Amino acid sequence: MIEKVTQFVEKWGMLHKEDKIVTGVSGGADSICLLFVLLELQKKIGFEIIVVHVNHLLRGEASENDEKYVKEVCEKYKLTYEIYRENVEEIAKEKKESLEEAGRNVRRKAFEETLKKYNGTKIAVAHHRNDNAETLLMNLARGSGLTGLGGMRPVKENRIRPLLCLERKEIEQYLEEKHISYCTDQTNLSDDYTRNRIRHHVIQNLEQGVNKKTVAHFSEAMERIWELQDYIEGEVKNLYELVVLKKENKIFLLKEEYEKVPEVFRGLVIKKAIAAITKHEKDIHAIHIEEVRKLMENQVGREISLPYNVCALRCYEGVCFRFINEKEREKEEKKVELDLWKSNHKRVGEWTIHCEIQNIKEIEIDGIETPYTKCFDYDIMKNTIAIRTRREGDYLIINETGSRQKLKSYFINEKIPKEERDHIFLLAEGSHILWIFGYRRGCAYQIGKNTKHILKITIDKGERENGRKD
Repeated sequence: MIEKVTQFVEKWGMLHKEDKIVTGVSGGADSICLLFVLLELQKKIGFEIIVVHVNHLLRGEASENDEKYVKEVCEKYKLTYEIYRENVEEIAKEKKESLEEAGRNVRRKAFEETLKKYNGTKIAVAHHRNDNAETLLMNLARGSGLTGLGGMRPVKENRIRPLLCLERKEIEQYLEEKHISYCTDQTNLSDDYTRNRIRHHVIQNLEQGVNKKTVAHFSEAMERIWELQDYIEGEVKNLYELVVLKKENKIFLLKEEYEKVPEVFRGLVIKKAIAAITKHEKDIHAIHIEEVRKLMENQVGREISLPYNVCALRCYEGVCFRFINEKEREKEEKKVELDLWKSNHKRVGEWTIHCEIQNIKEIEIDGIETPYTKCFDYDIMKNTIAIRTRREGDYLIINETGSRQKLKSYFINEKIPKEERDHIFLLAEGSHILWIFGYRRGCAYQIGKNTKHILKITIDKGERENGRKD
């Protein structure tokens, strides 16, 4: 097994003599295996190891035992280590995050702090092939592009995954053969977490009912996708240089050159342009890329909002990406994207918004809708849902046949004063307005006989106004 990991590490250029590797060790089988593999590789290569253990304070005595065990291992092998004790449950409540998300963020912060403290070069994490198979299935279920189909890469920025060539059974076999003990986290046996449900029910059923080598075949497919991703990335980089003009703090996507780009690469070039100005790839979704595509075909002067306080303006050259100025930002701050994977409580302006996904079998639909509570068919929603104020191009679906009405026309017909229109909050899916708070909802995503899950949204302004339409 060590030889297999050695070849994988060499192939991806993960470890070098001068490296200082910050490695996360929970005490479980995967991270303990990673630590002992690194100790073996250290003998050949000569890098430094710094261990990080994060005690989430979630499992009482079991958490304390994990921490104690990691300390003992580090002291036995004379390793530098850092212990972080974080009340993840309290952090999750405070930040309105799931325990999974809060724990992940706490660990990421601990790794980065330790990296900085010791002038580390890389962070090693213990993901293996089974983890990557689970990631692939989650990405597919939630909607994924080519990047998501590749799951986790062996090397991404300063993060390395030396065990990504191994399956869980190989890790357990190695520990057993070497008589290395490890801690067992009982929460891994629970179906409370999405990843656990995929592990226990989806992958297990595929291995038992379709092919026992499911994980290996998933991994091989992802490796081929990595090769394809690298090729495409090179092509996109070359095309990007041809179609983009950088000027001061702006990036111009030149229409004449853009139209020469093969259709299959256009979205990737747009994404690269957005990422170049925002310095982020996270939160740049398919809907943003599609809106830029449409903007390129629109008239000069049209503008759309993008993540990270960036807007795209249709100009004579093509599309100009720029940061929103202070006055525009004040308006843009009245927007919040809703993470529909968990219950949300959000404050937007004077409104408090509560949104959640519910199984239709577990609730009584009749009488649930009021002027301040609306329900939508969640199963057929495809894009990010946001709460924001109006922007150019907004429209409503006004009847069951799908007829559209411009939001501007609705405001005019309802005789809503111009000075009020910029301050009315909207539930939006891209440019499609699902609900105008305090006025009416559109006719899209109505609850029907095939609905299995509903998105229920309740708004509260403190004291509710009377006399308005719903």
